Amino acid sequence: MKLLLLSDRESPYLWDYYTPGRLSGYDLMLSCGDLDARYLSFLVTMGRAPLLYVHGNHDAGYASLPPEGCECIEGRLVTVNGLRILGLGGSLRYNNGPHQYTERQMRWRLLRAEWAVRRAGGVDIVLAHAPPRGYGDLDDPAHRGFEAFFPFLDKYRPRYLIHGHVHMNYGHNIPRTVMRGGTAIVNAWERYELEL
Repeated sequence: MKLLLLSDRESPYLWDYYTPGRLSGYDLMLSCGDLDARYLSFLVTMGRAPLLYVHGNHDAGYASLPPEGCECIEGRLVTVNGLRILGLGGSLRYNNGPHQYTERQMRWRLLRAEWAVRRAGGVDIVLAHAPPRGYGDLDDPAHRGFEAFFPFLDKYRPRYLIHGHVHMNYGHNIPRTVMRGGTAIVNAWERYELEL
């Protein structure tokens, strides 16, 4: 199964310079947020794969103009071709903007998701906007990750936690993938292919 991961920056390769067939090899597209709704609608229209998304901290416009043809999985566990995916968008609260959460609020969101995860027999992918604290995040308040992810990751051990929020062009030492136990934490900034 081939996945296209997206976040934070519209890829010129997939939008400005798109050529027919460029999206035909993907089985599923996953957006970690902070992308133009028209871009996501374009991708799901031109590709043959479904597109699932969560909110980034700059996605207030989705309330009035959501990405057409795409599925928001915010706070839900969905199964696609046997792959169990939990959606938990948003960033750590650093001002009073939308889709921002305190550590306590994110812990509560994770606790509410546990029933569905247990019922499904686990989770394969956590689709988030922000990373876990210390795993691909930054030290400034706006780009700090969540410590609340750790108990959930330790208990359910998903294969992947896919996030955005931290742009790869913020610095030369930002990793694309880091491991924590058996979970690969992948930064989906702009576009990234993942083959399962």
